[in-house]
Amino acid sequence: MFELGVPFFLPVWRRVSVVAIAIGWGLFELWKGEPFWAIIFIGMGGFAAWKFWTTDWSAVAAMDKDP
Repeated sequence: MFELGVPFFLPVWRRVSVVAIAIGWGLFELWKGEPFWAIIFIGMGGFAAWKFWTTDWSAVAAMDKDP
């Protein structure tokens, strides 16, 4: 659905930030009493974490080096 295996996400801190912000916002929404938005954002964070975990980052880095 979303292509997250792009050179922009090669630095680990960017991947961790995206997942942490999405899940953190979902927890905030849950705390404020909005379960619909909490499920959406926690789901987005979980999906991003899964995609980041299963992506072959050496292939992405090689793709970035090609002219």
